[in-house]
Amino acid sequence: MALRGGSESQLSVQGAPSRYALRPFFASLAFFAPPMQDTHDTTDAIQEPRLWSDGRWTARVVKNEDDDGWAVAMTLQGEAEPALVGPWTMGRDKKNPKPLDVSAFNTLVKTASEVIRRHEQQLHAQLNKSVHITVQGQRLRVALAIVPDEEGATATLSAQDELGEELGRVRVPPTFKLTVASAAAWAEGGFERPR
Repeated sequence: MALRGGSESQLSVQGAPSRYALRPFFASLAFFAPPMQDTHDTTDAIQEPRLWSDGRWTARVVKNEDDDGWAVAMTLQGEAEPALVGPWTMGRDKKNPKPLDVSAFNTLVKTASEVIRRHEQQLHAQLNKSVHITVQGQRLRVALAIVPDEEGATATLSAQDELGEELGRVRVPPTFKLTVASAAAWAEGGFERPR
């Protein structure tokens, strides 16, 4: 009794009517295997009236210490402090907080993400400054980049021409004040380390 290949989904026994076609071996074992589950973001999902989490963000409704109301704290996974804390609505009984739900959680995630994005932009602006100057008829961009560090911040002063070619780069103290005047003095001094 020889087996011959039929379509991809069936095998047939030679000489047997086609109604006796055999399914592939692995397909016949499908009922033994546990059903496949989508584990993406469901392992850490919590959906309780005062605690809601999607594995990345956690919303926690807490008693407001300043008054008799409630507050909600949005914390990003791995962070010790919440990214956003704001007032939370009272429930119908005017005593307990309104329960968290999907739409409220999604709105809170969007708001907290925006707060973090703005903070990162503000920090980037504080740590990276640049001015444009003209020296000997050439337009230059002078930039100061500060790298914060717990053991001591470092800073780099660099100059580029209009084509983006670097003309000079030196380390400076993180307290260096970048102004049009200080940038021009540095460029006119041959890009030596400022004193």
